[in-house]
Amino acid sequence: MNAAASPTFAKPDVAVASAARARVGESPLWSAAERVLWWVDIEGCALHRFDPATGIDAVWPTAERLGCIALHAQGGLLAAMETGIFHLRPHTDGSLESTLLAAADHARPGMRFNDGRCDRQGRFWVTSMVRDMALASATGALYRFDAHGLSAPLVQGLVTGNGLAFSPGGDVLYLSDSHPSVQQVWCYAAHADGSLGPRRAFIDMRNHPGRPDGAAVDTDGCYWTCGNDAGVLLRFTPEGCLDRVLKLPVTKPSMCAFGGAQLGEMYITSITPSAPAAGFDPALDGALLVLRPGVRGIAEVAFTPDPPPQEKRP
Repeated sequence: MNAAASPTFAKPDVAVASAARARVGESPLWSAAERVLWWVDIEGCALHRFDPATGIDAVWPTAERLGCIALHAQGGLLAAMETGIFHLRPHTDGSLESTLLAAADHARPGMRFNDGRCDRQGRFWVTSMVRDMALASATGALYRFDAHGLSAPLVQGLVTGNGLAFSPGGDVLYLSDSHPSVQQVWCYAAHADGSLGPRRAFIDMRNHPGRPDGAAVDTDGCYWTCGNDAGVLLRFTPEGCLDRVLKLPVTKPSMCAFGGAQLGEMYITSITPSAPAAGFDPALDGALLVLRPGVRGIAEVAFTPDPPPQEKRP
């Protein structure tokens, strides 16, 4: 499922959406109700809210590293942080109300939650990782958080779990490991009761530019992933074939998300590298970017704390 047949290469018009610069920008999340983009700076310990109508990027400091966020059906955001899953309620006075919903039980010290998003039923899926990537510790895992609480690990042996996304019908879950020693994307059959089928190989990113990072799926069912360290955005067909390569002005794009009124725009967060990369403008490192990819995305589902009828939990 890895072969690519004549992918299209392009250098799209890319705009800088926000004046903010992140250390580790991640988890862009479009709120259709608010018409804003929420995103995080993990190492900057900050939650951002970008309003494209005004250009204002509001910031709320967080008490610990914030890995990823999802919409919450009861208002505010669901957040996976270092020590657990939280319900966050940002207020206009700059304060951030935080309620712990589930404490993390990481496999070892020095870990945090990383990438996450909700499935079509409103359950939250999230990965964990060791913060020090130099350790290459395969103690990360994939979890599911729902009305019953935080599950036991559903997938284990991850170094840097990443790239979570769901097919348009919600019947396929995509998961990657972005660590340099792995660089794989897999897929699983995702069942309505929250269980997963066997792991299947989807993309071997060692055959493509960059490491697989944050991802999104469009209405065609194609999987978009940021090629971290290569300054590209990659689109793969549902069969795992490379379809498009979009050149970006930052070397470390980290995650992409569809947004805008018709979900026809794509927002991309980025990471400030430890040293400037040749051929890239260091003034753009850590920027929030926006472009028009020519396809539309799928609206994100809010976390729903009430269980669906007759749900079965494995």
